[in-house]
Amino acid sequence: MHGPVRMALTGSPGVGKTTLSSLLEERGIEVVSVESIAERLDCIDVFDPSDGARPIDIDELCSLLEEDWSEKPDASLVIEGHLSHLLPVDCSIVLRCDPSVLRARLEKRGYSDWKITQNVEWEIIGGPWSEIVEDIPLLEVDTTSGSASSRIDSIMRWISDGFKPRSPTNPIDWIEREGS
Repeated sequence: MHGPVRMALTGSPGVGKTTLSSLLEERGIEVVSVESIAERLDCIDVFDPSDGARPIDIDELCSLLEEDWSEKPDASLVIEGHLSHLLPVDCSIVLRCDPSVLRARLEKRGYSDWKITQNVEWEIIGGPWSEIVEDIPLLEVDTTSGSASSRIDSIMRWISDGFKPRSPTNPIDWIEREGS
């Protein structure tokens, strides 16, 4: 892959997407949220008090972006959000976090028990993994411990290496780790 690309930065809520997005911006990479793109293209609904979210019409958004993004971007761009891997991107960075650590992070945010359970279960079963169907380069980053700056260094190395490896050699499997 040569030249500027569109990269998804995805993962369950609480894995560190916003933190890493800020650090990527400090490194000179433009970051936009899925929500802001959906707002611009009028593919987002009003706030739903039952789950605290603004539903995005992902099918309509993808359809509009196929045309809007038919040409390469002028500069590399990160699309941040837990739905970003569903968009027509060139590569994906999937952030993962140990479910017990994720649960604590979401509790600290004041999420409802229902919302915490939904997000932790999504992380346990692999989060975006079950939804990624394209054969595009993919980097998986464990955000359970360690520093955000070391994670950014890893992401920047992957980008500068031409997105190699194209996929994780040992994808994270929380179910298998629990059984060990």
